[in-house]
Amino acid sequence: MSIGLVGRLDAGAALLRTRLETLTRQVSDGRKGPYYGDIAPEAMRAMDLRGEIARRDTYAEAIGRSLGRSGVAQEALGRLAAIAEQFYAEAVKLDGSQAERIAAVATSARQAMAEVASLLDAQYAGEYVFGGSDGANPPIPDPGNIAASGMASDIAAAVAGLGGGNAAAVAGATMAAASSDAAGTTPFSAFLSDPAQGLGEARRSVPAADGERVAYGLFANRNAEAVSSGETTGSWARDLLRGLATLAALDPAQAALGADFTDLVGTVRAGLRSAVDALGVEQGVLGVTEARLGAMQERHEEVTIVLKGQLSDIEEVDMAETISRLQATQTQLQASYQAISLASALSLTQFLR
Repeated sequence: MSIGLVGRLDAGAALLRTRLETLTRQVSDGRKGPYYGDIAPEAMRAMDLRGEIARRDTYAEAIGRSLGRSGVAQEALGRLAAIAEQFYAEAVKLDGSQAERIAAVATSARQAMAEVASLLDAQYAGEYVFGGSDGANPPIPDPGNIAASGMASDIAAAVAGLGGGNAAAVAGATMAAASSDAAGTTPFSAFLSDPAQGLGEARRSVPAADGERVAYGLFANRNAEAVSSGETTGSWARDLLRGLATLAALDPAQAALGADFTDLVGTVRAGLRSAVDALGVEQGVLGVTEARLGAMQERHEEVTIVLKGQLSDIEEVDMAETISRLQATQTQLQASYQAISLASALSLTQFLR
C-alpha cells in the first residue's frame, strides 16, 4: 500500500516538475510558449497580427528613408534658392556704370556655379538625391569643372560676341546651350539626359500605405512639381546655371556696349527670377509632401503599438501572476519531495518487518 502511495506521489511530483519547467521558461522569456499550440485557440489571430505589424513596420521604415532623402534635398534647395536670390540681386545692380563690379560678379558667379553643381550632387546614405533612379551615380559627373563644361563654354562664346544690337541673339544662344541635352554640351549625366532613361522617367516615390505611393523625388536637370515661367528653359536648375554662366562670362569692357549689355543683363535677371520662383514652389510642395509622409509614418507607428499590445495579450504571460504561480509550484514540489521521503521511509520500515 505504501509503495503504491510512493508511486502516486512520484507521478504528482513529475507533473509539478514539468509545470515548474514551463513556468521557469515563461518567467525567463515572458512568452506562453514557443509553439502556436501554446496559444491556441488564438494562434491564427497571432499570425495575422504579426503579418500586419511587419507590413506597417515596412511602410514606416520606407517612409523614414524617403524623409531622410527629402530632408537632404530640402536643405540643398534652400541653398540653391539663396544663390539664385543673391545673383538676381547682383544682376539688378549691374547697369554698366561700374566695371569693377562686373569683374567681381563674374568671379563670384564662376565660384557659385561649382557650388550649385555640388549641391545638385547632394547625397543621402550614399545615394544621389537629385539623380532619379540612377542614385549610384552623380547627376553632374564633374561638378568642380562645370565652368569648363560644354554648356558654360558655349555660353561664354556667345557672350564674347555681344555687340552691334545682338543682345537677343546672344540670349537665345545662352538659352539653347542651357537647354541642350547633347553629349559634350550638357553638364548633366548621360542617364539624366537620355529621353529613354532619366529624362523620361517618373519621379521617385515611396509605397506609404496599401495601394498608395507618394512621389517625392527630384531631378538635377528638370523640375519635379514646379512649372517655370517667364525667361526660362523650363528647368530651375538650368535657369540658375545659365544665369551664372552668363554672368561669369561678362567682361568689364562690355559695359561700354550700352543697350546690348543692359539688355543681356536684363535677360539674366529675368532668368534668375524664374529660378527663384520655381525653387520656392519646389520647396513648398516638397514640404507638404514631407508633412504628409510624416503623418503617415506616425499613423503606422501608432497602429503598430496597438497591434503589438494585442499580440502581447495573446503570446505573453502576466509576469506577476506567473512568478506567483512559479513560487507556489516550487513550494508544492518541495512538499511533494518531503511526502515522498516520508512515504519511502514508511515503506522501507514495513518491508524490514
